[in-house]
This record gives sequence, C-alpha cells and structure tokens, in this order.
Amino acid sequence: MPDLSCGIVGLPNVGKSTLFNALTRKAAAAANYPFCTIDPNVGIVPVPDSRLAILSKISGSKKIIPATLTIVDIAGLVKGASQGEGLGNQFLTNIRETDAIIQVVRCFENEGGIDIVHVAGQVDPLDDIEVIQIELILSDLQMAENIAKKLEKQLKQKKELVPLHEVLLKAIHHLNQNFPLRTLIVTEEEKKLLTSYPFLTNKKTLYVTNVPESSLPSMENSLVDKVRLHAKKEGNQVLPICAKLEEEIAQLSEEDAREFLATVGLEESGLNRLIKASFSTLDLITYITTGEIETRAWTIRKGTTAQVAAGEIHSDIQKGFIRAEVISFEDMVTYGSRSAAREAGKARSEGKDYIVRDGDVILFYHN
Repeated sequence: MPDLSCGIVGLPNVGKSTLFNALTRKAAAAANYPFCTIDPNVGIVPVPDSRLAILSKISGSKKIIPATLTIVDIAGLVKGASQGEGLGNQFLTNIRETDAIIQVVRCFENEGGIDIVHVAGQVDPLDDIEVIQIELILSDLQMAENIAKKLEKQLKQKKELVPLHEVLLKAIHHLNQNFPLRTLIVTEEEKKLLTSYPFLTNKKTLYVTNVPESSLPSMENSLVDKVRLHAKKEGNQVLPICAKLEEEIAQLSEEDAREFLATVGLEESGLNRLIKASFSTLDLITYITTGEIETRAWTIRKGTTAQVAAGEIHSDIQKGFIRAEVISFEDMVTYGSRSAAREAGKARSEGKDYIVRDGDVILFYHN
C-alpha cells in the first residue's frame, strides 16, 4: 500500500520538534525561537507490537520486521501563514502531502526557571488550535475557490463536472463560516469528490497535549481539559504527552527506559502511545506472517479483503490467490504452533472476500 504519513504541526515553541526528535532520534532543530525547522524532517518509525516477539519465538524466526509509520515534522505555523507569514505556504504545502495531522498543543506554563517564549505571549491551547485551524481553513478556501473558477469555464462543455462544482460551492460556503471541511455534511458521492483533493481541514487530526513533568503520571491538567472538550465536539482524539520526558527516554536503552518509566509511574512511553494512536487515526491495522525466515507485520487499511492484503506481500500472490489460512494470534499462542492450531481446528480457510482483522496470522495459498 502507499506509504501513509502524519504531519506534526503546531505553533513555534510548543514542543513539536522536541517530540519529533524523540520519535526519530534525528537532529531536528529544537531551538527556543520560531522558524528553526526550515525543511520538513521526515522520520520512519516502527509501530510497537509485542505480538511479533511472541510469534517469532514460536516460529524460531531469524528476524522481526515491524510495521512502520512516516512522520513529517513541519516548521511552526504562525498567524498569517496562509498569506505567506513566517514560512507560510511552503509549509501548508508540506502538510497537504500528509494523510493525517498531529497537532501539538502547549499545555505547560514555564517551569523550573526555564522561560520558553510563547509566540502569542500567553499560554492558551484553544487560541493555539484556533490560529492553526483558521490558517488551514483560509488555505483550503483559496484552493477550493481556484478549482471552482477553473471548473466554471468547462461546465458548458462538460456537464459531468456539475456535481463537483456544486460540492465545491458548498465547501466554499462552509469554509467562509470558519468551519473545517471535516464537519461539512455531504453524501457519499460528494465525499468521494472532495477527497480527491488534498484539503487540509478534511484530514483527521490527533491533538497531542504537551504537558509539564509536574503533570505526571496522570498527564492531566486544566489546560488539557480545555483541549479535551474542544476535541470531543470535533470527534477527534487527545493524547497527553510530556515531550521533554520523551526526549530523555529516547536516549536510554530499552531496559533503562522501562525502569525510568516505572519510577515516574508510567507503564508505556508516550511515543509508543502516539505511534499507535496515529496508526489508528489513519484507519490502519496489521496482519502477521510468521515462519523460520521472519515474523513480519503487514500494514493494511481496515476493511481490506484477504486477496488485496495478499498483494502487500507480492502482486503475484494477489493475482494467483487460492485461499488464506487464518489463525488468531491468541490461538497461535495457546497451541504453540500453526500445525497444533490446525489440528485443534483453529485454522480457518478463508476466501478472497474475507475481511482481514487486526492480528490475524495468515498463510496465503496461491498459484
């Protein structure tokens, strides 16, 4: 399947690049001033999945290959970006190329004597969200108006373009009222027409609230509560993370990181939770193949059929698909091998239209 990506956005100095550094251990600029990230940084991160190590042990696999997710760190947006302020349209273009948006929102005051300047001079997460949303709306409005103008010239000759032109006019009206396109009520057909264009406000959004260490281990505070109320109205997720802590954890070995997390009362790193939540935001799941050579997670969209899923491994397997032998992860663990699960009647023979579930352990038979 095409490589899917999430773009990390936020105002300057909200902890966005600090979080990206921790995610990828790459040296994205994280200085205490706006516009320090000039080019978008791209990191490919493994999706944490404890099932792979367990299946690898059962199969005696030589290697483990997890699913991956592409994260793009986009320079801090500012008010007026859609009119070219700061680094403007260049970065709106970078967001447009991603499949979902991770918006980092500052939910910490200055702590420990460190003065991190807020671009607006005060900390208010809802103001931050509104600034970015308005810039994305203005950028979408400009794009929708340009497309609609071009279509107007073709409508007399090409009547089939009328439905597209009508839904664009509906979108323009909605955007003019400062509403994102994801809240526009449309038919399935209209939805397909709109999603053929990379509108920013049509993308799914995950809000990451960057909290101070003083909010550990609950990760909650009054600023996070404000974001939760806002996100609930939109139907979006909120994930509280302490970016400063994550950057420290990223420097440690796995064992040391586990011990460190335990000392602050956390079971799992925020980064692991973020990668999983991003994966879920993109409507992605994984199925697993396992054997002596490797145990591997394959990324597919929810609702993918067995035959299409087979194509992730190789197009020839998809073309010559005969059937899929499917065993649940739980049954593989319970019976200790594919052959034992088969003998216990836990191996299902599924056809090309079977909808693959997350964690299915599959063996494909093909010509």
